[in-house]
Amino acid sequence: MIVRVLLVTTDPGLRKRIRPLLNQVDILVSAPRKSGEFWRFLSTETFDLLLVNDVALPKPEAESIGAVRNLPERPDVVVFREKEDSQDGTALLAAGCLAVIPTGLPDAMIGEALATLIERRREEGLRYLNAADQQTKHSLRDIVSRSLAMQAIVEIARRVAGTDTTLLLLGETGVGKEWLARAIHEEGSRSSGPFIAINCGAIPETLLESELFGHEEGAFTGANRAHRGHFELAHRGTLFLDEIADMPLHLQAKLLRVLQERKIKRVGGEHEIETDVRVMAATNRDLELEMQSRQFRPDLYYRIGVVTITLPPLRDRREDIAELVRDQLAYFQRRIGRHLTGLEPEAMEMLIGYDWPGNVRELINVIERAVLLCQSNKIRLADLPAVISNQAGHSLPLQTALNPLETDTIPQRLLQMPLKQARALALSSNGQVLVAEGIHLYSISPEEFEVGSQLRLEHRVGRGGLAADPATGRTLWVSSAAFFVEGELAAR
Repeated sequence: MIVRVLLVTTDPGLRKRIRPLLNQVDILVSAPRKSGEFWRFLSTETFDLLLVNDVALPKPEAESIGAVRNLPERPDVVVFREKEDSQDGTALLAAGCLAVIPTGLPDAMIGEALATLIERRREEGLRYLNAADQQTKHSLRDIVSRSLAMQAIVEIARRVAGTDTTLLLLGETGVGKEWLARAIHEEGSRSSGPFIAINCGAIPETLLESELFGHEEGAFTGANRAHRGHFELAHRGTLFLDEIADMPLHLQAKLLRVLQERKIKRVGGEHEIETDVRVMAATNRDLELEMQSRQFRPDLYYRIGVVTITLPPLRDRREDIAELVRDQLAYFQRRIGRHLTGLEPEAMEMLIGYDWPGNVRELINVIERAVLLCQSNKIRLADLPAVISNQAGHSLPLQTALNPLETDTIPQRLLQMPLKQARALALSSNGQVLVAEGIHLYSISPEEFEVGSQLRLEHRVGRGGLAADPATGRTLWVSSAAFFVEGELAAR
C-alpha cells in the first residue's frame, strides 16, 4: 500500500528539511502552508502518518493526539520538538504519540528514523489488509489433479507466478478463478504485498471509479473526506479485478491508461500518483462475444490477456471429483469437529455423476452441509441435497467422464458402459483399450472387450498421463488422467 503522510509545521525551515527526506515513490505527502489548516486537513484528508511540530499541535496536546488517533484510519502521530525534554516526551508518548524526534538531530538520523516509522506503518497496513486471508493459505502445490487440463494450468501458473505479467482468468462461476489468482500471488515475488480483490459487477457504476482510483474531498456530493482506492491499497502487491466484463466502457478506457502508464488520478484530483501493482482479471463471460457486441474494448482485452488461463468446469474433469470430495471431507471434519469414515459408494457415485452447475464452490457447500447433517459415521445418499440424490446419475455412461477428444476411436458399446462399473479407460496409440487399475496398466483389443475378458498386464504406471510402452516403444495415453470410481470392470 502507498503510505500517506500529512506534514504540519509552523517552521518553514523544518518543512524544507523534512520534505526531501520523504521523497519516495510510494509515499504521498500533503503539507499545508498554514498550520491553522490542521483540523481542516484532518477532517478531509486520508492519511496514515501525521508529522507535526509541537508548536503546530493544538493544545492540550494529549487531546489533539487522541482525536487524531480516533480517526477512521487511526493514523500514527510523530512530533518534532526543538528542545529535548524527557518529561514532556514521555507525556506525549503516553498520550498515544508514536515517536518524539528532536529537531537538533542531523538530517541523516531523522531520515533513518522516518524511514523506519513509515515502514512500520506500511507493515501494519498490510497485516490489516491481509487479515482475512491469514487463516487460509493458497498454494499451487495444493492442487492435485488427475486432469491433464488442470495439470497444464498449474504448470502455466507456476511459470507466470514470479513475473509481473497481467493475467486473465476465464471460466464459469465457481471454478476457482480467485483461488488460483491468490495462489499465484502467494507463490510470486509480491507475496509479501497485499492481495486486493474487487468485484466490478457488485459495485454501482457511479461508485466503481472511486473504489478503483480513490477520490478527493468534494469530488462529488457526499465526498466529505478523501478516499484511497484499491490501486493505492494494492501498491507493491496484486489487484484482482473480478467480473471485469461488467466494467463500464468509460472506465475500461481509464483502466487501460493506468495499465500502460502505471499512474492513477483520484476522482476530483489534479495530480497523478505512481503505483506498482500487478493486475489480474477474471470473468465468466465470453469476452470475444462481448467485443463483437461492443461491450468490451479490444485494446483492453489484449492488454490484460497477455497470459490467459481458462479453467474447465467440474463436469469436464469428473476424474477429480472423488479427490476433491475427500479433501473437503477431511477439511470440514477438522473445522466442525466430527469424525467420519468416508462416504457410502452410492453417495460418491451420485457426486461424480452430478453436473455441478456451481462447480467447485457448489461441491464445497454440499460437503459442508453433509458433514453437518450426517447422522452416522458415513455420508449417505440421504445426506446429500435432493437435486443430487434424486438424479439418475447411476445410469450415466462412461462417455460423460471423458473429454470429447478421447471418444472418437472408442467403440460406442464401451462409451455407454455405466460409470458405476468403470475403473479407468483410454486408448493407446496402437488402438488397444487401456484399463488403469492402481499402478498397473492393462490392455485388451476392443473386439475382445466383454465381461470376463482376460486383461494382459503391460507395465506399471503412475497416477496417469503419458507413459512409454516397453513392448512397442510407443507412448501410451492414460485418459485425461485416469478416471476412477468404485465398482468392477464390466460391460453391458
